[in-house]
Parts: sequence; structure tokens; C-alpha cells
Amino acid sequence: MEFGLTGKTVIVTGGGSNIGRGIALAFAREGANVVITYRDEEQARRTADDIRSLGGSPFIVKTDVCERQSVEDMVARVLDSTGRIDVMVNNVGGAKEGVLVADKPYEEIEAEMKTNFWSALYCSKSVTPYMIERQAGRIINVGSPVALTGRAGGAIYSASKAAVVGFTKSLARELGRYSITVNCVCPGWIMPENPEDAGQGSFWHDKFHDVFSPEYLQKQVSTYPIQRVGIPRDIAGMVVFLASDRASYVTGQVICTDGGATIA
Repeated sequence: MEFGLTGKTVIVTGGGSNIGRGIALAFAREGANVVITYRDEEQARRTADDIRSLGGSPFIVKTDVCERQSVEDMVARVLDSTGRIDVMVNNVGGAKEGVLVADKPYEEIEAEMKTNFWSALYCSKSVTPYMIERQAGRIINVGSPVALTGRAGGAIYSASKAAVVGFTKSLARELGRYSITVNCVCPGWIMPENPEDAGQGSFWHDKFHDVFSPEYLQKQVSTYPIQRVGIPRDIAGMVVFLASDRASYVTGQVICTDGGATIA
């Protein structure tokens, strides 16, 4: 199936690790020019090497997506280097789970909101003027099913991802007239295919089977209609579709890619 992504420039924040890595590699397989923003340079370079092995020419940019100036500088560098930005994938996210709001320090609350919501806002706002000028573009935010269900011990993470959902829908309404689509993919449990695919900032870093044994994971997914943990390719396929010409009439949607764990 032709997705029309050959030669297009795609920015994937946190594109070196786990879900972001899977997304970056999927775009590379479609012939896109992949830009990886990173905090973990070793992991970003490893993914970039894999993209080169696929025949691509990746561009990696150290970026703190929680800081506006860093994001604006990254976007300017990408435009100088590639001359275009067609797709913005806001993948970066994270949280310190299992802490009740009453016990969570304000600095951790603020950090989670920056990581999960402000990063998506900064990146989206920085690329939209260029996309508006070109009358074309795709913005894809990575959310979470807990934005829709909530989770004890994860209230701030849930709230920050709920903000991403609201932002997605509103921005889609603002930008549709310019042929720019904005959608949100909400991954369930997505496990790296290999331990080395989880960089320093990944939820799975140093955990993998040592903590999350096959027995534990099976228990977690026992109530899912599709009874398995997801892998990055499960998310990457949806993101690539939403970025493609095939999805030009899809916008403002929140799609839970979680094996059916969240069925409204």
C-alpha cells in the first residue's frame, strides 16, 4: 500500500527509544526523511544507524522538548537542513507512577505536565506557522488511555494526557481549513522488543523481564480482548497511517491502540 510519505520530513520527539524508535523506523521504511529529537544520544545514534541501514538519511537533534527555546531552535535547524516539515509526531512522555496527589511534590507535578503536555504544545505551535503557509501538514500526538479512564496513583499523568486529548481536538478544529490534520494515538502497554531498545528516559529502562516477568505481564493483559502486550510496531503502524495521504480526511480523532483495553 502506498502511503505517499517518500521524501517527506517527519520529526519524531524521543525517536530513539521504544515507541519513538518504532515510529522512526516505520517512517524510514516508507521513504520519509526522519528527524529524531533526543535526550539520550547513544540511543538516538543507534536508531539513526538502523535507519541508515534501511537506506535513509536521519537527522538527530538534541532537544529539551520541555523548554520552548530548545524546541524553536530544533525546528529552525530542521528547516535549515531539510527545507520542509511535513509531519510532527509528539511522542515524548513519562511519569513517576504510584504516587497519590496528596503525596506528590509540586516540582514532580510541574515536570510531568511539562513532559506530557507542554512539550506537545511547544512542538505543535512551533511547526504550525510553516504548515499553515504550505497549506499542508500532519500533527500526531501520543496520548494515553488513562486520559479517558483515569488511574489512582497516576492522576497528574492522566490529567496531562487529558490535556493532550483536548488540545488535539481543538487544534484540529483550528487547522482543518489549512488541510492540516491533528490526531492522537493512545498506546496501551507497549513493551520494547529488545531490552536495548529502551533508552535512559524510557519507562522500561532497567525493568524489562527483571521486574515485568512474562507471568506478570500476562496477568495485566488477561482482561484485554487481545490478550498480549503491545510492541512499538503496533503503534507505529497507526501513526504512519495517520500521517499518510490515506488519512487526509481523518482529524481530531483519539485512537486507543491498546488491544481493546479501553472500549467505550
